[in-house]
Amino acid sequence: LRREHKPRWSDLLGKSGLLPIVWVGIALSVFQQFVGINVIFYYSSTLWHSVGFSEADAFAITVITSVINVLVTLVAIALVDRIGRKPLLVIGSGGMALTLAVMAWCFAQASGSGAALVMPEPWGPVALVAANAYVIFFGLSWGPVVWVLLGEMFPNRIRAMALAVAAAAQWLANFAITSSFPAMAELSLPFSYGVYAGFALLSLVFVLRFVRETKGMELEDMRG
Repeated sequence: LRREHKPRWSDLLGKSGLLPIVWVGIALSVFQQFVGINVIFYYSSTLWHSVGFSEADAFAITVITSVINVLVTLVAIALVDRIGRKPLLVIGSGGMALTLAVMAWCFAQASGSGAALVMPEPWGPVALVAANAYVIFFGLSWGPVVWVLLGEMFPNRIRAMALAVAAAAQWLANFAITSSFPAMAELSLPFSYGVYAGFALLSLVFVLRFVRETKGMELEDMRG
């Protein structure tokens, strides 16, 4: 026990700053939030009410969306060791980019703003389907899989510290996205969802370029 390595912040540093693997963990955490998932959950009831759904229907839609997220997360847990972490992230990023782009297009057809926003047929139902499809893609991938990767990708000697840094980055990203959405929505809802679609597309490029598959690897085999 005396020889057991005690985690230190300095373990996260290389010759030119944070180790590359730590930056990958931070980026995964940030992208998980920057695709706008919590905007969908935090503001969905108000949003659906503003585009023509009754208050009761808007609340029911929000509940259904939350249930869908839980169910597809269970599916992801069943698939993650069969398909792999990276393929699920790639599928999720592509699906989220597409569905967010559809939502941006739907809101571009709306007239008015704020409480006076009106979305003509058939764009309201299309936006609703796209939003729930987006939640499905997120729940199958970036929701649970990021946490799986963060728990596996770091070498043992830095795992605890690196996880702490990644979690802190995630909370900061969550705060930035949720606090900025009201102002962005006031400016333009199509622009807002277009931004999230852009981040989803960037996350796809990032995963393809920088994320290593950890399926079947032992924790002791991880290298920084």
